[in-house]
Amino acid sequence: MSRVIAILFLVACAFAGDPAWPGFRGPSSNPSTSNSDLPDQWSKTSNIEWTATLPGLGWSSPIVAGRNIFLTTVTTDGKAKQPQTGTNYSNDYVAELSKQGLKDQEVLDRLNARDFEFPNEVAVHYFLYSIDLYSGKINWTREFHSGHPPGGRHRKNSFCSETPVTDGSRVYVYINNLGLFAYDLDGNKVWNTPLENFPTILDFGTASSPTLVNDSVIIVNDNEKQQFIAAFDKNTGKQVWRTDRSIHVPGSDRQTGWSSPYIWKNSERTEIVTIGPGLAIGYDLAGKELWRLGGMSAMPVPSPFAYDGLLYLNGGTGKALAAIKPGASGDLTTPDGAKLNDFVAWLQPKAGTYLPTELAYDGGLYVLSHTGILTRFAAKTGVPSYKTRIGEGGDFTSSPWGYHGEIFCMNEEGRTFVIRAGDKYELLGSNDLGEMALATPALIGDRLILRTENHLYSIRNPPSNRRR
Repeated sequence: MSRVIAILFLVACAFAGDPAWPGFRGPSSNPSTSNSDLPDQWSKTSNIEWTATLPGLGWSSPIVAGRNIFLTTVTTDGKAKQPQTGTNYSNDYVAELSKQGLKDQEVLDRLNARDFEFPNEVAVHYFLYSIDLYSGKINWTREFHSGHPPGGRHRKNSFCSETPVTDGSRVYVYINNLGLFAYDLDGNKVWNTPLENFPTILDFGTASSPTLVNDSVIIVNDNEKQQFIAAFDKNTGKQVWRTDRSIHVPGSDRQTGWSSPYIWKNSERTEIVTIGPGLAIGYDLAGKELWRLGGMSAMPVPSPFAYDGLLYLNGGTGKALAAIKPGASGDLTTPDGAKLNDFVAWLQPKAGTYLPTELAYDGGLYVLSHTGILTRFAAKTGVPSYKTRIGEGGDFTSSPWGYHGEIFCMNEEGRTFVIRAGDKYELLGSNDLGEMALATPALIGDRLILRTENHLYSIRNPPSNRRR
């Protein structure tokens, strides 16, 4: 009898301990954990529990509900340009474009922006994958859209860079220029809400991920025609509210952004925080503006998040990096050199970065540039500790992550640099998968779930190296 009780107890613990990584950058939108069994060393042949092969191209990050890993990808019928690391791209189509009589800047814009030489002559297929967390086997795939590309994409972007979000019962997929799709965990479509295909600057494509609050799916769509934030009923897909956003950097007509919204549950209230061209804005749960802060870039990518009572806003390359206190209202922007608004805990006017979202960990704010410059600030005060290039550097897109006293920064070639957390820079080593990687991984129990261009890895210490 005692043996039966013990077995039942272990089973109950296993189910109770089913991990969750519900959306982009995890449950706190700040990818860190206290689990001491996560690996800090790996390669293609060491500490790999399993590998799943992924067709097509997609840079959405993996999310997890129970033992289900969800991610999206797009396959192509016809010729597609291949993704490239960095921000300088080969001019493989220059000759053909020049024959069309385009000016040099027009040629450059087309090279950087368009995915296909002749986009109307190809078809794309969008898939949602469910992969078993413990074995890497594919549970199911669902094609949720197909047809001609809805627009172009930057050569470093994909047609499904948006990360899905899950409430543990359903998974919600948002593709900015297609719409919203809801599936249950068995792969049954629950609903689909089509949305208008709005243009993006230079056809760079889309990337802002959805989030959840109460019974609503929240999306932000900053584009060149009609910017807006909206809430949709997660049970039916019907729009609950929508607030138009007419925001841009003064002197610029650009209105496209790629930052994801964040649900900030603070000591005063729950609000929805967004970073758009020129402005960061906080909304209440009905879509009414609460506050705004200027100093954001014309093309924002990093996403907001909170840590230890403060909200962090990364305005983009050479723009503001700021920490905001709960309860703000009105315009928090102050002229250069003026005293900060009482709700701005601190602000570094030129510390923002282009692509990666920063990490808050163990009292530090680790800000990573796309060129591999890592800067540490004291999270509470904004006082800088160091600024240095990581190892041999490279180009970086994915967010840094942290656990058991270490910071992990993965470059676009799939090499992850391991840095000791603290106010002094110390490079401990690096781990190389040798494959392009732009997605931010999921930290699930003692597993690191990491996506590269063609594979999904479960990286895990062997039993002999685990502390429990």
